Amino acid sequence: MSSYDTTDSDEHPLLRGLIKVGLFLLAQGIAVLLVAFVALLVSFGTGWSATTEQAGLLQPGEARSGSLLLKEDGATIEAIRLGTDIDITVSGPTLRARVTQVFRNPTKDWVEATYVYPLATNGAVDTLKMVVGDRVIVGDIKERQQARVIYEQARSAGQKAALTEQERPNIFTNSVTNIGPGETVLVQIEYQEPVHQSGNEYSLRLPLVVAPRYNPAPIVQSVDFRKDGSGWGATNSDPVPDRDRISPPVLDPAKAAPVNPTSITVRLKAGFALGEVKSHHHNVKIESPDASTRVVTLADGAVPADRDFELTWKPAAEKAPSVGLFREHVGDADYLLAFVTPPSAEQATQKPLPREAVFVIDNSGSMGGTSIVQAKASLLYALGRLQPNDRFNVIRFDDTMDVLFSTSVPADPAHLGEALGFVNGLQARGGTEMVPAMRAALTDKLADTNMVRQVVFLTDGAIGNEQQLFETITAMRGRSRVFMVGIGSAPNTYLMTRAAELGRGAFTHIGSVEQVEERMRGLFAKLENPAVTGLSAKFSDAKADITPAIIPDVYRDEPLVLAAKLDKLAGSLEIKGRVGDRPWSVTLPLQNAAEGKGLSKLWARRKIGDAEVARTLREMTPDDSDKAILALALDHQIVTRLTSLVAVDKTPSRPAGELLRLSDLPINLPAGWDFEKVFGERPHLTPTQLRERHADARNLPPTRRPTPAAQDAVRLPKTATSAELKMIAGLVLIGLALVLFVFNRRRPLLTDAA
Repeated sequence: MSSYDTTDSDEHPLLRGLIKVGLFLLAQGIAVLLVAFVALLVSFGTGWSATTEQAGLLQPGEARSGSLLLKEDGATIEAIRLGTDIDITVSGPTLRARVTQVFRNPTKDWVEATYVYPLATNGAVDTLKMVVGDRVIVGDIKERQQARVIYEQARSAGQKAALTEQERPNIFTNSVTNIGPGETVLVQIEYQEPVHQSGNEYSLRLPLVVAPRYNPAPIVQSVDFRKDGSGWGATNSDPVPDRDRISPPVLDPAKAAPVNPTSITVRLKAGFALGEVKSHHHNVKIESPDASTRVVTLADGAVPADRDFELTWKPAAEKAPSVGLFREHVGDADYLLAFVTPPSAEQATQKPLPREAVFVIDNSGSMGGTSIVQAKASLLYALGRLQPNDRFNVIRFDDTMDVLFSTSVPADPAHLGEALGFVNGLQARGGTEMVPAMRAALTDKLADTNMVRQVVFLTDGAIGNEQQLFETITAMRGRSRVFMVGIGSAPNTYLMTRAAELGRGAFTHIGSVEQVEERMRGLFAKLENPAVTGLSAKFSDAKADITPAIIPDVYRDEPLVLAAKLDKLAGSLEIKGRVGDRPWSVTLPLQNAAEGKGLSKLWARRKIGDAEVARTLREMTPDDSDKAILALALDHQIVTRLTSLVAVDKTPSRPAGELLRLSDLPINLPAGWDFEKVFGERPHLTPTQLRERHADARNLPPTRRPTPAAQDAVRLPKTATSAELKMIAGLVLIGLALVLFVFNRRRPLLTDAA
């Protein structure tokens, strides 16, 4: 016993020392690993950390609609959820839309969410509200940089804040910061938009998903300075400087459930007795309170945001009204919106001129799936409509390009047969280099002024360098007229409408194979009949600021839509033009104008569009254009590329010291798209790897966009740590101490036995 006591007093300090050192090294190694793991989670591409709470663990089959699941260490956890509710009220010629985005945070972290989403190209966004519990915070219009500063300050102070920014006229970003664990924050925006009319049909289009964009890589050019010592050289700028802001991560529908469930309600008050009301891409339930009113809801409840919602309606009478005049008084001015549909030019005595038609078809990867089927069917229909005295050519493009004939050829059976074979053999692949194809289409080799030259461009418009395309059309359009045909479930309508405007043509959308014949027949009615030309508008008594400033030609069944700001509502509006070879005019007494809603916003939005076009046409300098846009946006309180909406809850909610994690919320792939055609085949990847592969496939920078949250993030060191060695050394020392301890305890027993 005394021997054991002696061993304990003399040798156990050594054992205890070894154990202490070993435990210290082991703990230090574990601590380093934990710090690295936390840093990895904070810098993780999606911004969400794993939670050990059982409530956060999910199996893929347990996810509710709209859930986003991430894998962390083999466990499946739920990240932030987004749901959208859209309520639209149509009042005669205009509509008011309220879009409510619901951000639910089921994690145990404080989060900041960023969501990229589409809106109508012609919409004027003017209202932002953030709802936190029973508090409603109303946003303010500020200059874009000022709004961003206000948002960043709120984020740093732990205050909830929302920021709405325009990336393109049809792409917006909502950022919401300091959403607490288990909290729900509602962000609500509202916008005003004109109703679209074509012939006997009225319509609205509600875009629900931003299609992945092809962004040409920046040109890297080495510059040799001139030898004269002047110091002059050349530089090239990025064709898509905001590429990271318009390219959210996209979920592979084969590996992830759809996200962002969306509900839609349309309260249609047409102002006249309604006939057919139809939704083209969604199942709907239609209620009829009275002859001129319909309430339209989704029959299937909430649906994934993966395709545009399109609603059309027709009057009960055989013909739609040919004239509409609406007014609104705001401040010290009157605003007017006029719709006038000129008579058909079919009876014009002028014989139609023969046409040179150049057809351009996009066969890039984004056109995979049903889009390429629609595009080919549309082009085959168009070729079948050519007349013997017409000439034509066909151009196809992805990241390469083929021009079928060296110059436009007669539309005879031999050439048409060759074209049919060429079109039937097309397959979707590669990138979307649209500018070279547009240049080729606008190159006028025949220069035959006895022929009408028309370019028909079939594409989904999924590019980020729209401005380059607009500048190409402006520089090269000559006598050509550009007609854009939007293909697929989520076309880039901003590109389509602006390209058609600059090309003095028209835009047609084909959302399904079933619409090909009907929509292409309507397009050819425009191609084959004279436009109403030489249009002008004059007010008899009022001083007016009219938009568009230069009135374009109007094609068959299209109304002329004018917006004006007046100093007084008096006298009449006279519109003149030529229908075919005959003069035409109409006079509208202003006292007959009916009350309208949101007309001042629509006038300002169209004036902003005029300034953007004038900039592209080099009729205004960039500085003058920006000054005009900023003044209009601030006066009329609408979001533009120079102004944003910001809302801040003054009460801090995130405790000091709590980390804030960032998430770029993913979007669905548009319906009918082929994921592998766009991004390529790939093995199972982590969310971060998936984001980087998306970036590489679409020529995007692999790094996530810089955000204010980066200031709070702990970056994972790029160098290796000693954690593993410390853990091994600690375990070895502990093991050695245990061996010595056992040996020393057995030694007295062996001595006694001896």
